[in-house]
Amino acid sequence: MTENKKVLVIGGGIAGIQASLDLAEMGAQVHLLEGTPSIGGRMPQLDKTFPTNDCSICILAPKMSECARHPNITLHTYSELLGVHRLNGAGFHVKILKKPTYVDAQKCIACGLCAAKCPTKVKDEFDMDLRERRAIYRYFLQSIPSSYVIDETNCRYFIKGKCQVCEKICERGAIDFEDRPKEIELEVGSIIVSAGIDPFNPKSLTQYGYGRHKDVITSLEFERLLSASGPTQGHIARPSDHKIPKKVAFIQCIGSRDLKVKNDYCSAVCCMYALKEAVIAREHEKEITPTIFFMDMRCYGKDFDKYYQRAEEQFGVSFKRSRVSKVDTDENDHLEVHYVENGLPKRAAFDLVILSVGIGPRKDIATLADKLGIELNDLGFIQTHPFTPIETSQPGIYVSGAISSPKDIPESIMEASSAAARVSEDLKFPRQKELAKEGYPEELNVVGDRPRIGAFICHCGINIAGVVDVEEVTKYASRLPYVEWAERGLFTCSQDFLETIKQRIKEHSLNRVMVASCSPRTHEPLFRDTVREAGLNEYLFEMANIRDQCSWVHMEDKDAATQKAKDLVKMAVSKAANLTPLKKLPVSIDPKALVIGGGLSGMTAALSLANQGYKVYLVERESELGGNLRRICFALEGEDPQELLSLTIKEVEGHPNIEVYKSATVLDVSGYVGNFKTRIEGSESQAEFSHGVIIVATGASEHKPTEYLYGQDDRVVTQLELEERLAQGLKPKAKNSIVMIQCVESRIDERLYCSRVCCQQAVSNALKIKELSPKANIFILYRDVRTYGFNERYYREAREKGVIFIRYDLEKLPEVKKEDGRLGIKVFDPLIERDLKIDADLIVLSVGITPYEENKALAKMLKVPLNKEGFFLEAHMKLRPVDFATDGVFMAGLCHNPKTISESIAQAKAAAGRAATLLSKEFIQSEGQISRIDEARCRGCGNCIEVCAYKAISLDEEKHVAQINEALCKGCGACAATCRCDAIDLGGFSSEQIYETICA
Repeated sequence: MTENKKVLVIGGGIAGIQASLDLAEMGAQVHLLEGTPSIGGRMPQLDKTFPTNDCSICILAPKMSECARHPNITLHTYSELLGVHRLNGAGFHVKILKKPTYVDAQKCIACGLCAAKCPTKVKDEFDMDLRERRAIYRYFLQSIPSSYVIDETNCRYFIKGKCQVCEKICERGAIDFEDRPKEIELEVGSIIVSAGIDPFNPKSLTQYGYGRHKDVITSLEFERLLSASGPTQGHIARPSDHKIPKKVAFIQCIGSRDLKVKNDYCSAVCCMYALKEAVIAREHEKEITPTIFFMDMRCYGKDFDKYYQRAEEQFGVSFKRSRVSKVDTDENDHLEVHYVENGLPKRAAFDLVILSVGIGPRKDIATLADKLGIELNDLGFIQTHPFTPIETSQPGIYVSGAISSPKDIPESIMEASSAAARVSEDLKFPRQKELAKEGYPEELNVVGDRPRIGAFICHCGINIAGVVDVEEVTKYASRLPYVEWAERGLFTCSQDFLETIKQRIKEHSLNRVMVASCSPRTHEPLFRDTVREAGLNEYLFEMANIRDQCSWVHMEDKDAATQKAKDLVKMAVSKAANLTPLKKLPVSIDPKALVIGGGLSGMTAALSLANQGYKVYLVERESELGGNLRRICFALEGEDPQELLSLTIKEVEGHPNIEVYKSATVLDVSGYVGNFKTRIEGSESQAEFSHGVIIVATGASEHKPTEYLYGQDDRVVTQLELEERLAQGLKPKAKNSIVMIQCVESRIDERLYCSRVCCQQAVSNALKIKELSPKANIFILYRDVRTYGFNERYYREAREKGVIFIRYDLEKLPEVKKEDGRLGIKVFDPLIERDLKIDADLIVLSVGITPYEENKALAKMLKVPLNKEGFFLEAHMKLRPVDFATDGVFMAGLCHNPKTISESIAQAKAAAGRAATLLSKEFIQSEGQISRIDEARCRGCGNCIEVCAYKAISLDEEKHVAQINEALCKGCGACAATCRCDAIDLGGFSSEQIYETICA
C-alpha cells in the first residue's frame, strides 16, 4: 500500500471520465490527461447511441461537466505524457507536457468573435474533415474546457509573423502569443490508461472507392452528418451535391475480420452502429431506404436483437448477407455496389455508400506503451489476461476501455469503474468526512420575494429545433408572468451555456430558473448544480421536457409540436413561480456491504470490496460457492476456469473481511442507502446484519430445451454437458460426427436476446474435440456466428482445422430424427439452396442463458426493476450499466445479462467500485424532494402506511398521526396521492404547485 493517494488517468474519453469520477468520489486526487483540447473522446462525435437512441452528447455532457467541476479532479487537456518513472517502494513519478493554447482560459468566454474574423480556414478534424474551421477554434460546441485554441501549425502569425487579428478583436484580452509549453511533474500512486481508439482508414482498400468517390464515406463521417452539431446540422446530404440520398448502402467489416489488412479480429461495435445509423437515417428522412451488406449480424448485447428486429420490421432496413467485392460507378455516374447473392454476382445502384469501419488502437499506442513500460499484444492493443481484464503487465498500471480490446460504451464504463476499484484496492483511500463538495456560495434567502424567473430554451440542433420552432417558444416564454429573462441556447447543457445561466441569474437577480430541453432523468442534476453555484437553492429549478415529450413524439406535425412546447413551457414556468427552497439531510453510511450470490461475480465483487478494507457479507443459496463456474472446464483463450474457481474460493473463504453464508436465502431487506438491514435464513439458523450497500450477483441458468430430442436420448446434450463430458475424459472417435446447433430456443419471440457465450462455447468445444480427435467430423449449424472481438481468431482457427459451419434460417430450422437407433439431422443450406442430411453420433445444443425465476421475488424485495425477459434492469443502459435506479443497490454478472467470464469479472469489480463511492464516505446527503406531513390535518387513518413501498411511514401512537422517516422516503408521492385529508405534501410537487401547473 502506498501513501500517495493521487491517480493519473490517461485519456479523457468516457472511460477516463468514469474512472476519474469514481476515484474522485472515493477521495482520490485525480489528474486526468487528455491530448485534445477537450475531454469527451470519441463519444461527442456520435449522433445517437444504441439501443436507446439517446443523443450522445446529451447524455455525455452532464458527465463532462461533473468531471470538470469536481474538486478532486484536475484536468490536463491539450497535454501529453512525457515520461513515467517507477519510484522506490510504490508509485510513479510522472512528467506531463502542457502544450500552449495561446488563449488564456480564465479570460476566454467562448464568444467566438476571434474565429469569426480569423482569415485562415483548415479542415476540421473533429467533423472528420467534412467542414472547415479556423486557425483559432473551439474543438466542438460542448467542449470542456470551452475556451478557444490557436492551431500554431496553420496560424498566419506563427507562419508569417503577422496577422494577430484575433488579438486585436478580443475584448477580454484572452489572446496570449507568449504562451509557452509547460512541464508538469507529479507523483502518483497508480495509473489508469483509457487512451481510446482510432477508426480504421479505408483508403488502403481501394476497391471500395473511398477517397475517390465523394459519396463513399465512413461510418464516423456519417455520424457527423446525422449529428445536430455536425456540418449539416443533422440534415442528411451527400457530399457530392448536398442532395438527400434515397438509396443508402452500409458495407460491414471494413478493416475488420480481414487478414489482408492484418486485422483478423471483429471490432464488436460495427453491426450495431450500422443498425443505429440506418434507423436514425430513416427517422430523419422517410424516403431513405437503407441496405446493410453483412457477413454476420453480431447483435450480442442487451436488447440488441430487439433493436435488430425493429430496424427490419418497423423501419424497413434491408439486409443482404454478402461480402461486397467493390464499389464503382455506372455510366450515369451513380455508385454501384458489386456483391454475390445465392452464388451469383450482382450489382446495385446507390446514392450513398457508408463503410462501417472497424476500430483499432491509437496510432501512438506503441510510444505510450514504451513510456509506461507495458506490453501490447500482436494487434497493438494493451495486453491483459482474460481473468484479470483491467490489469496490464506493470503492477499499479491498469487499463479501461477499447484500448485493450474492441468494446462498446457500457463495457468501457464497466472497465473504468473496475479499474477505479482496483486502484482503491492498492491505495486504500481513507473514508471522507465531508458532506458536500466545496466551492458553493452561501445560499441566497429568497423566501417571500416576488418570483423572478429565467427561462432558457434549448435548440439542440434537429433533436428539438428540427421539429419545434425554438425562437417562437422563446418569445412566448418571455411574455409569461414572472419571466424576467428568456433566452435560447444552442445546447443548454454545454459548459459555456451553464456559465451563461449563472451570469443571467446574477445580472437579472433571478430567483427561479426554468430550462426547456431534454430529459430531467439525465440533465436535472446538472442544472440544479448550476443554479446552486449561482447561490440559489437547487430546488428553485424546474424543467420542461420538450424533446422526449414533444419533438420526438410529434416529428410529423411541427406546428402542433411547437404549440405543445409552449404549453409545456407555460406549465413549467407556472410551477417554477410556486417553488420553495428544500433542504437535504445528512445520512450516515454503514461501511459494510451485502453481496447476494456466491458465483464468480459475487465472489469477485466481495473480494474487491474486502481488499479495499470494507466488511462484506456474502450470501449464497447453494451449499458451495462457485455458481456456474463449477461447470465450466475450458476457456476459449486456453486458460483454466477450474483453477480460477479454486483460487477465488480459497481467497474468499480465507479473507478476514468476508463472512460467507452458504445454503442461505435472503428473507427480508429493509432500510435505505447507507443503512440497510437484511435478514437471511441458513440451513440451521437465521441471521441479521446491517450494511450500507447491496450488490446483486445471483447469476442465471442454462436453458433446458424441449426440442431436438433433448431429454429423450443421451446423445443429445447441451454445450455445458459436453464440456463436462470432455473434462471427464470423453474422447470422440476418429470418424464420429458431432453436430452443434446454435440458437436453440434463443433469439425467438419468447427469448429475443443473444446469450453471448454460445458461439464462443461451441467454437471452444469444437477446438477441444479437434485437439483430442483431429479426424472427428464437426458441423456447427448457425444463424450468425457471434465471435466478437479477439474471439474471431478462434472462429477462423476452427474453420482451418476442418470444422464445417452451415448457416440456417429461422424460417427453416434444422430437423432432428431418430431412425433405427441412429440420429440424423436435416438442414437447409441457403448457400447451395438444398437440404443436407447429416448422420450424427452426438448432437450438441447451444441453448443460451435464462434468468432465475427467483429474480422476481428479490426484485420486489429490493424495489428494483426487471426487463421483459427477467434480467435485472440497470439505471441507464449506456452510462450506468451496474447501478440500479434505487440508490445503494448494484448488480453484476449473469443476473444483468449473459456475458463471458472476463466480462463478469470486469462488471463485478465495477459494481464494487461503484459501491465504494458510497462506502468511502461517512455521510451522504438525502434527497430534498420528500414527503412531509401536516399533523394538524392528519387523521391517522393509516392509508399512507399501506401504500408506502419503502416503509418510510409509521403511526405515532401518542399523537395518532402519521410520521415519515425522511431518510427512508424516496419521494415517489404515493402517500400524497392517497391522503384524503390533503395532509401530505411532496416537496417540489405540492398541491398548489400541481394545481398551478394543470391550470396554466
